[in-house]
Amino acid sequence: MSRDVFGSRGDFITSPEISQVFGELIGVWFYNEWCKVGSPQPFQLVEFGPGRGTLADDILRVFSKLTTIDLKFSVHFIEVSPHLCQVQKAKLCLDNIEEDLYGKTLLTKYDYPLTWHPHLVNVPEEIFSLYLAHEFFDAMPIHKFQKTPAGWREILVDFKNGELQFILSRNPTAAAKLLIDEKEKRDHVEISPGSGILLDDITKRMREDGGITLIVDYGHFGTKTDTFRGFKNHQLHDPLKNVGDVDLTADVDFQFLSKYANGKAIVVGPVTQASFLKNMGIDARLQILKLNTNAESQKSLETGYDMLMNSNQMGERFKFLALFPEVLKDFLKKYPPSGF
Repeated sequence: MSRDVFGSRGDFITSPEISQVFGELIGVWFYNEWCKVGSPQPFQLVEFGPGRGTLADDILRVFSKLTTIDLKFSVHFIEVSPHLCQVQKAKLCLDNIEEDLYGKTLLTKYDYPLTWHPHLVNVPEEIFSLYLAHEFFDAMPIHKFQKTPAGWREILVDFKNGELQFILSRNPTAAAKLLIDEKEKRDHVEISPGSGILLDDITKRMREDGGITLIVDYGHFGTKTDTFRGFKNHQLHDPLKNVGDVDLTADVDFQFLSKYANGKAIVVGPVTQASFLKNMGIDARLQILKLNTNAESQKSLETGYDMLMNSNQMGERFKFLALFPEVLKDFLKKYPPSGF
């Protein structure tokens, strides 16, 4: 990725870009859950696909304000775009170096060290981790399948007459045989095996080293069918046209994530974004912020609140899912996670 796809100039406007309250409440949630399990140190925040770094900025600000002691705390970004690494560095760090940031550690403006990595495998192990995936799983590769009178067929991409086009496989592919649930009732499904592999890695780390995971994304619970689409300049765009210049996405199947993680971690949720933020006190936080701002800023806060909470905007479409180590099963029954 060689450009910034987030914000008003990109193709995606994300919740952290809309209102600081969103990131603050996620920061409060992580801090609260970390405290509930005994405030283990050292610990680290691991964010997948941090975008511009806006969400991490809000979370780190919360951590710096809530803590009264020096923390043995570090931040790790998993980012495949060198360009976005530079954007994140400009947002969070005071250092102006322009060189390759992978494997580099810089001090943030909150005095927490930040390191960039291309993959989770590069992130230090044997440390309690707070894993955050906000609008990350929607960008994971998917397999698409269509039910036909002859059975399930995979939707493939072919090149014909100088153009890319979708075609159906002539016979069941290996992916169709391995991935389709025998009880599947839909006629069209999208499955992301890569998401399952990532969940394997995360839950293994949580089981061995301790940790908490929060997944936030737009998606459904095993109900939608054909959601794969492209965006260019904030408009829907044929995903097979202008390849490389179009941002591709598909709604996250939270039923798939939940089923896949079940038995490897304690799965909490999913709940809607509106429900999570309401339970975390967004209304009270909004009123506090409005007390210290002018009329124009108050209007901006109210507009952002509506986008985050309105069922016709992000409130219902976005979901929150949390994962905890199985060793906390009895503890969570007594002290359930906030927000859910």
